[in-house]
Amino acid sequence: MHELLNALQQRLQHVFANPALLQRAVTHRSFSADNNERLEFLGDSVLNLSISSLLYERLATLPEGDLSRVRANLVREETLHQIALGLRLPDLLRLGEGEAKSGGRQRPSILADALEAVIGAVYLDAGFVAGQAVVRHLFEGIDISPQMRAAEKDPKTALQEWLQGRRMKLPQYLVTGITGVAHKQCFEVECVIAELKLSARGQGGSRRAAEQAAAAAMLQTLKTRQK
Repeated sequence: MHELLNALQQRLQHVFANPALLQRAVTHRSFSADNNERLEFLGDSVLNLSISSLLYERLATLPEGDLSRVRANLVREETLHQIALGLRLPDLLRLGEGEAKSGGRQRPSILADALEAVIGAVYLDAGFVAGQAVVRHLFEGIDISPQMRAAEKDPKTALQEWLQGRRMKLPQYLVTGITGVAHKQCFEVECVIAELKLSARGQGGSRRAAEQAAAAAMLQTLKTRQK
């Protein structure tokens, strides 16, 4: 494991002052109580800000709505999953026995979460500049161009643009429940728009999937109100 973690640091182009952070970043909740969930929470914010800064520099002619859509395409589960595979994260994941037997090493949601946790670990280890450098390195092979704005909107992006168009604050996504065994969990998320005093719930096999389902339910609620 020590050699694998050293190889990962080379691929990240970041050597950890505190290697224990990296080990925690590849530890799933099914393996240990000392897992990567809190690092994932941190890494999600570092990733979004780093990508926002990158897009602001490279796509100088795009308006806010299109920038938001491009960012959503770049930080979605499918993209993070592919980057995680390129980093060979499946070889390093520390999973509980049940999760490992059920194919957890290749599960997109687990790998996407682990990648965010790794980014969060870099941030804790060396600060935002180091985290941003790692994010930019990871996305070097992805073509970032204005044409990306033509991609189909996912529910979270569509809801964000609807609110931004009306100068409202972004919605909050709150995990209200997690059921099932570690390797087959169901997440329930509540989407809240405080200014409209509205909330909607969604379920999914990952936090991201549940957030998208909650956003889709909220969009349906807003559509119904407009009739």
